[in-house]
Amino acid sequence: MSVLRYLVLFVLLGLSACGGREPIAVVPASGVSLLEALPHPGSMDAQQATRQTYVGSFTELTVEVYGVPDLKREVLTDGEGNFSFPFAGTLAAAGKSTTQLATEIEDRLRGRYVRDPQVTVNLRASSNPAYLLSQAITVDGQVARPGQYPLVGKASLMRAVSLAGGLTEFAKLDDVLVFRKVDNRQYVGVYNMRAIRSGNYADPEVFPNDIIIVGDSPQRRLLDNLVKGTTLLSTPLVILSNFTSNN
Repeated sequence: MSVLRYLVLFVLLGLSACGGREPIAVVPASGVSLLEALPHPGSMDAQQATRQTYVGSFTELTVEVYGVPDLKREVLTDGEGNFSFPFAGTLAAAGKSTTQLATEIEDRLRGRYVRDPQVTVNLRASSNPAYLLSQAITVDGQVARPGQYPLVGKASLMRAVSLAGGLTEFAKLDDVLVFRKVDNRQYVGVYNMRAIRSGNYADPEVFPNDIIIVGDSPQRRLLDNLVKGTTLLSTPLVILSNFTSNN
């Protein structure tokens, strides 16, 4: 996107935030297209966000053989990434994908123990970093604890911010951005937390892989610097009155 488009984008975002209207979403990749709300991600978006992972040390796995319930096992690899499976012996799993392991177990079982084995190997969610990351949101900017947080069930923007410890004293309530990728297109929505808290519009739902950035208030930061830098008690009180009335 050109510099001009970025300028137009943020001018529009700023106007929407100051005006207290419904949140505006834009599609930076296609210029600036104003939408009433961010689109919801689909199943393909979640699938693309989950990357292929490989088995390592102390990895929890679920192994099943179709039609043979007695061979279903939940196993834990050892420190070298190995584990044992009935009739298949010890398997060196480190560095292999679950698909590769399933094929190897099928080859060992075929003919002698099971006529035509169909094996599935799955990483359990508790030991699958890609799964955990694919179900997480990222919260950054003026929050107490920026970082990635697992998202369990439905969650809203206010809940996401609370997971990160809430807003800092320098947070700009009318400048909260949500970045979301849907159908290989990047969207960004601007939200006014003050308006949401006041009930002016609904607390929007957030989804796994969303990136939430809380903006910084230069006025609040300037006020803090002035208060810390002055030795006169009356001066910061006057400044505080002016800032709180305008902010």
